[in-house]
Amino acid sequence: MIDIDPESGVPPFEQVRSQLARQISDRTLAVGTRLPTVRALATDLGLAANTVARAYRELEEAGMVETRGRAGTFVSALGDSSRTALRQAAADFAAKANALGIDTTEALEAVRAAFGA
Repeated sequence: MIDIDPESGVPPFEQVRSQLARQISDRTLAVGTRLPTVRALATDLGLAANTVARAYRELEEAGMVETRGRAGTFVSALGDSSRTALRQAAADFAAKANALGIDTTEALEAVRAAFGA
């Protein structure tokens, strides 16, 4: 489910957060899926509970998961809002590129460069 690279320069909480966010975004983790408890995931990954708690907290702030008290943490339907926001940002970018007279190829190259690819 999640792999932590101890040699990575990326902090462990961010590795957990980004991998869960990716799994939620690509729907590997479906809406309503219950995530492991903080302690259980921390134990499985060999991390401190506070590390996993921070990742869960950031996912909750982003609307990707919701905590239901003692019932646990679940993938939120709001996680789909990130796809909606992305589509809107892409539409805005395309409109701006068109207004500037930039063709599709050059616009896509700009996006790749922004991602560092």
